Parts: sequence; C-alpha cells; structure tokens
Amino acid sequence: MNKGTAFSLSERASLGLEGLLPPSVETIDLQHQRALQQLGQKPTDLERYIYLIQLLDSNETLFYHVVMSNPAYFLPILYDPTVAEACLKFSHIYRRPRGLYVSLRDKGKVRQVLSNWPQKDVRVVCATSGGRILGLGDLGANGMGIPIGKLQLYTACAGVPPKGLLPAFVDFGTNNRELLNDPLYLGLRQPRPNWDVVDPFVDEFVQAVQDQFPLCCIHFEDWRGVDAFHYLARYRDKVSCFNDDIQGTGSVVVVGLHNAMRISGQSLRDQRVLFLGAGSAGIGIADMVASAMKLEGLTDSQAHDRIWLFDINGLLESTRTDLIPEQKPYAHAHAPSRNLVESVTSIRPTILIGVSTIGGAFTQGVIEAMSKNAERPVIFALSNPTEKAECTPEQAYGWSSGKALYAAGVQFPPVQYGGKTFLPGQANNFYIYPAVGFAIYATSAKRVTDEMFIEAAKATADQMTEEQLGMGMLFPAQSNVLETEVRTAISVATLVFDRNLARVDRPKDIESWMRGLVYKPQYGA
Repeated sequence: MNKGTAFSLSERASLGLEGLLPPSVETIDLQHQRALQQLGQKPTDLERYIYLIQLLDSNETLFYHVVMSNPAYFLPILYDPTVAEACLKFSHIYRRPRGLYVSLRDKGKVRQVLSNWPQKDVRVVCATSGGRILGLGDLGANGMGIPIGKLQLYTACAGVPPKGLLPAFVDFGTNNRELLNDPLYLGLRQPRPNWDVVDPFVDEFVQAVQDQFPLCCIHFEDWRGVDAFHYLARYRDKVSCFNDDIQGTGSVVVVGLHNAMRISGQSLRDQRVLFLGAGSAGIGIADMVASAMKLEGLTDSQAHDRIWLFDINGLLESTRTDLIPEQKPYAHAHAPSRNLVESVTSIRPTILIGVSTIGGAFTQGVIEAMSKNAERPVIFALSNPTEKAECTPEQAYGWSSGKALYAAGVQFPPVQYGGKTFLPGQANNFYIYPAVGFAIYATSAKRVTDEMFIEAAKATADQMTEEQLGMGMLFPAQSNVLETEVRTAISVATLVFDRNLARVDRPKDIESWMRGLVYKPQYGA
C-alpha cells in the first residue's frame, strides 16, 4: 500500500504521515526516474538485483512499474542469469523474509503455518524443495530465490496480480555439505530424508493448501528430478498443480521447434531428436515433443521412436538396467555408446537439445556431425546459468557454417558471422508459465493438463511474424512480452472453459474479461 513520496497532501494528513515524508508530492513516473538513476549507479547485476528486491519490499507498485517498463532489460537481472548468483549467495545477501517457509519441524501443523500468511485469497503457490536449482544442484533454502523470482515474472510478463501469488520453500534439509557447514545458512541443518519421511509431509502440505486456499494451484519448481516426476504423478489428477521444469520447459521448447520448422520448411513429425540429459527437464521436453508429433499424425510409438536420450552413463538404449520408468519409452535398440559424436553420427538426429548442465558439452565434433544430418540443424543449448550452456551461439553458428537454428536457456547477444547478424533465441520458461498461470488465476482451473501447455506453445509460436522468422528469431521479442503472454493466456483460458475445468462462469467475451484482470502498476486513490 506504500506510495512513498507519491502520497497526496490529503493522504498524508489522514494517514498521519505529515512530516514523515519530504514535502514534494511526486508522480510514479518521477519515482521511476529516480529508481533508474540509482540502478544505473550499481556496479553489477547482482547489486541491481538486491536493489530491486529492496524496492519490492518497500514499494511493490513502483517495483512493477519499473520492471514492466523494460522487461528485456530487467528479466536477466531478476531471473536468469543473475538469480543463479543470487541463490548461491542467498543466505549471505538476505535482508528480510519474503514468502512462506514450511519445514519438517511443522509436521502436523502445516495448515496453521499457511494460515499465518496475511493474504487469504492465494491463487498460485510456487513451491520448491531447493533440490535442483537451475544447473546448480541442491541449494536447500538458498533456492528460495527461485519461487520469489518466478512469481515476479507471473506479474511482470503476464500481468497476474501479485497479491494472489505466494512463494514457498518446503524444507526437508539439504545434502549440500558446504551449506550445512555455513554458519549463515538459513535452512534446516540436516540431510534430506527418504520418501517414507517426505511423502506424508508433502501430502500434508498439499492438503493444507487445498484447505487454506481452495482456489489455489501449486506450481512445483526445481525439485530433484526423481522427486519432480514422483510428486507430479502423485497429485496431478487430484489437485490443481503442475511442474514447470517438466511441463513448462517442454512447452517452451515446442515453441522454438515449431518456429524452427517454419524457417526450415519441415514438419516436426519428420525430425529425429537427441537429448543430452535425461532428468526431469529432458523427459518433460521429450514427452511434450512426442505430444506435438502426435498432433501431426504420429502414433505414440512412432513419436517415441523418433526421440533419443543420452545421459551421464551414455545413450539410453534397450540393454540399460538403470533406467527409471519415465525414461524407458525412449530406450531403443542400439549398441551401447558413451560417445556423443558417435551417437549423433549413428542416430542422425536433426534436432539436438542440451539439458545436461555440462558447459561446453556440444563440441565442434558434435556440431559438425549435426550439420551433416540436416540442412538447418536445430541446436538448443538450454542449460543455465550461462557457464552451463552446452555451447555458445558463436560456436553453434561457426561450427555449422551458419546453418544452425540456435537457442539457449539464457539470453546471448546477437552474433556476426559470414556477413550476417544472427539473433540467438532464449528458450526460457518465462514465455509459458506466467501465461498458463494467468489462465489458471482467471479461471480457477480445477486441474492443469498437458494440453494446456501444448495450447500455450502453439499460441506463443503463432504470434511470430514472417519478418521475425526471417531474422532467425525462434521466440517472440521480450520487449513486448506482456502482450504476447496475455494473448497466450486468453487461448489457454478458452481451452480451460472448453474442457469444463473452470471454477468460474464462462464470460461472454473471454478476451475483454481477461484483459480487464491484467495487473497495472498504478497507485490507487
């Protein structure tokens, strides 16, 4: 509710603020100008991140006014790649609590803990266990920076009103010995227990959310790979929930692949896809790509046959005995291989997707082998932060003689090669989950389905113009991300109504109704 120097004279008198503020009454635009000036004096993006979080704590409206004015500039500061550094140092840069912390110590009273949250109409809880933060692994309570940042993007990218959003850390402990030995670490100081301890507690948390916030969706974020599959399967048919690392990541990759096919004049159903990385992100993307191929006429088995995975133990093939159930549909008959170049040569994929968190894994030999398989090989190096990317755009374009259609998980600057300017795309979930979240927020969807993420991918991809595709762009411009995501959210909300999943009445004009719900960072009377 704070307006700072924007409180009018009458408001200052009625609220007892006279003398507590400078005499000048300023507009939000003037406050915005001062914030930009102060941001410009910060030496690093981490310092700018810390400043913005302090601004959010003191004046939420001004924070979003600033961020939404230039999303292309602020997204890399609030999220990838700066949020990675912020999470690594979270316990050391901590100023004040934001969000809700629920730990194993609260077993038996989780609903009481949730009832302490002052906002009673929560529509989305973004909950992490800190088990697999970006490409950084187990960061425990330091991972709280992720749900905080994710929900900021719900508002900044899709206009979801922030008062209905709750970041939450579900604390089971951490297996990160460095954190356990850090005197400033903020989380439980114990190793993570196994499922027989954790499952009943997560059950209690999920039920407490239903009881305390009955219209709420749970957004599972950055849980360990096996945990991510386990809990999505456990709850997806019972409550409104989704896992962004599985469904959101898959959806945004489908956006890029759809547009890559438009550029190359090919069909997705005719491609062969190889993944480096077979965890929650890899399987989630593979499942979504298979769904997109089936929409183009392939059977389930035909789609799976066109998708291969390669992990730390080599190619997933039919003789492997170490696979989890979610990986087995992609383990085909093939000689065992631990050599990626060899696998690229024998499988002949036309699309290569990296979710391995191994920086530089796409070597010159890998890219050159890919260039022999397709006229326009698709190279997606999606691991983040920046140093985890499987290859840089300069490498992808250079080693493919400018043929590659490239995207990364973080934003890289334009690349000059062979007299041309290439615009590497950013296949980041922020194109998808805020839009899906806005549709869920508006419709109070009873369930969240894969079909909703496929619809989001299609609606996002369809907004790309031929001119943008001609420049090699695979994803919409970040400068107009709010309009892009509102349009996507309208498409997803329409699907929610069509599938009878909404818990609100269908309006006569879904678009105007949705646009009327978009948050605007302006001071109220």
